[in-house]
Amino acid sequence: MSESVQSYPSAAPVGVDTTRASIARVYDAALNGKDNFEVDRAVLDQVREVAPGVAELAWANRDFLIRVCRFLAKEAGIDQYLDLGSGLPTAENTHQVVQRVDPGSSVVYVDNDPMVLAHARALLAGNPRTTIVEADIFRPFEVVKHPDIREELDFSRPIALFQIGTLHHYAADDVAAVMRSYLDVLPSGSYVAIAHFLDPETAEHSDLARKMEEKFVHSPMGSGRFRTRDEIQALFGNLTMIEPGLVLCDEWWPDGPQLRPLSPVRHCIAGGVGFKP
Repeated sequence: MSESVQSYPSAAPVGVDTTRASIARVYDAALNGKDNFEVDRAVLDQVREVAPGVAELAWANRDFLIRVCRFLAKEAGIDQYLDLGSGLPTAENTHQVVQRVDPGSSVVYVDNDPMVLAHARALLAGNPRTTIVEADIFRPFEVVKHPDIREELDFSRPIALFQIGTLHHYAADDVAAVMRSYLDVLPSGSYVAIAHFLDPETAEHSDLARKMEEKFVHSPMGSGRFRTRDEIQALFGNLTMIEPGLVLCDEWWPDGPQLRPLSPVRHCIAGGVGFKP
């Protein structure tokens, strides 16, 4: 939808800095949402200079999330979800997908973006099985010990933990340690889903990944690291990977046959699901 016909917010919720790009609002802009500002759209415009199809990263990420939700709810029988860095509410959020399969499923979203918190609380009002908690997802001990999370989720039973499109915004090299802190507290039988910007390390697509990374990091958002397959795989620790393992997001149990070649941008985001025995 073009800006000429799309309605953008005229005012921001309290605490929102409209002079700085927000990760959640940039994703919202990429998904043709309306809860974003000029500074957020400027990030995409900047990356489009090297990757005109940059918005496809967000769509591949979102479609992967939906397929993972269906798998975990239908096949794995998971009824507890901890969605970290959930972002702004959009079509087919985690709770909508899994509660369609099992209305008794409990979903806890975690975010610290004021706009995300405001919109999510409004959306989730009246849904007793779904809540959003304010916390920094890159401080795992703050998250897993949060009293509201402990009240909603039973850590003696399997939990699905999502880091979908989040960890590439953590620039430090100890990102695997952050994930280990989460993995250590998850009970046996839990699942972990990760989607992450990928450097494919191929002559055809690696240059594009690094150019996008350069634009993201030096944009008003200031983050967006494209890690290698080995670096992303390390985030799963010793989990048992669900087939087909860590692959391009579009190749993780697609809804049907791939009739057209993937665009270059879609070769630069990977996802996978791990199981804790």
